[in-house]
Amino acid sequence: MNILLIGSGGREHALAWKLAQSPLLGNLYAAPGNPGVADHAELVALDLADHAAVVTFCEAKRIGLIVIGPEAPLVDGLADSLRGAGFSVFGPSRAAAQLEGSKGFTKDLCARANIPTAGYVRAKSEAEAREALARFGAPVVIKADGLAAGKGVVVAMTMDEAEEAVTDMFGGQFGSAGAEVVVEEFLTGEEASFFALTDGATIVPFASAQDHKRVGDGDTGPNTGGMGAYSPARVLTPELEAETIAKIVAPTVKTMADEGTPYSGVLYAGLMLTAEGPKLIEYNCRFGDPECQVLMMRLESDLVELLLACADSRLSSIEPPRFSADPALTVVMAAEGYPATPKKGGRIDRIPAAEATGAKVFHAGTTLGMDGTLSASGGRVLNVTARGKTVRAARDAAYAAVDTIEFPEGFCRRDIGQKEIDRETARGED
Repeated sequence: MNILLIGSGGREHALAWKLAQSPLLGNLYAAPGNPGVADHAELVALDLADHAAVVTFCEAKRIGLIVIGPEAPLVDGLADSLRGAGFSVFGPSRAAAQLEGSKGFTKDLCARANIPTAGYVRAKSEAEAREALARFGAPVVIKADGLAAGKGVVVAMTMDEAEEAVTDMFGGQFGSAGAEVVVEEFLTGEEASFFALTDGATIVPFASAQDHKRVGDGDTGPNTGGMGAYSPARVLTPELEAETIAKIVAPTVKTMADEGTPYSGVLYAGLMLTAEGPKLIEYNCRFGDPECQVLMMRLESDLVELLLACADSRLSSIEPPRFSADPALTVVMAAEGYPATPKKGGRIDRIPAAEATGAKVFHAGTTLGMDGTLSASGGRVLNVTARGKTVRAARDAAYAAVDTIEFPEGFCRRDIGQKEIDRETARGED
């Protein structure tokens, strides 16, 4: 089977790496891909906004499955255009992708379906947002309603910080994404990520992970698209996972179907594990980045079989996914200045030597020069990923590979997975 993978980041490199392991795969194409993806797929230049051109390519190459990695093409309706042309597509429709495309849409759905989440107010003006701030007080969470590359969330610990965030968002800091904002009650607890596959009817649990959003050690500094992750998130116990499915994921899938916008693809629930139980922070309509990297490192099932069954509405007929019991951990190497103004062009060397240690280095924001020189082309540049018998072992392996790579203009957090490592120590598992 020929497959087209849409996207260019670390998530797509991880997906390409796993798709390439399937005996069902014929030719793998990636648009636009990146230098790491090129190790597994033929890169093609397609204008993803030109849906007709993508359809024409898929017809010419006899594509049997299209996997849409990032959120923007999904919110733009690319899956609809491809399905309308008769192709099997992994990823939700434009209407269903509103779960990520609009924070307010998701909060309103939670209210209709009685899904546990933080109290909120949707604000279409700075004045409305300030009224909401007065209602909630500090600490408080302010979110740009639209897509902001994982950076449109401010957790304000003081009213001054909250008012500054509101001013920035309505002032255009996140472009059109901040034309409307959601002001939310601050939730207390530990965050975890839960992933499920659904074809609109059947729900198949996939795996859990824990992301590290802040740019600096000790969860300091601004939010980013993610500085590292590990899987599984054992803080999300089997009991809490069952509660998440029953009270959050299942009502979402049912409500979407009942309202004529069935959801098909991966449903990524960002959770806060509060004293009252799991509460939904937000949904993503694609595999997380960098969570996807650790999920793919642990996945033992055939990814093509899983994604195709989801796309063809037959999830109930296949075996559930199998994962290694060994944890996986990924460390993001970012360019100096990220997330504000990352410095591009920094040279990167010794990736083969890093992978010789047993780790896998996924490319997230790299470019390959005509002379074969690899350099940084984005904010998050590399995802250095490893498995181990414990989170500590996976962490040590990942950082050993990080320290092998030569990227003088890059940096990373040095405490990825620390909370779980501390829990391992307390349990005597390290």
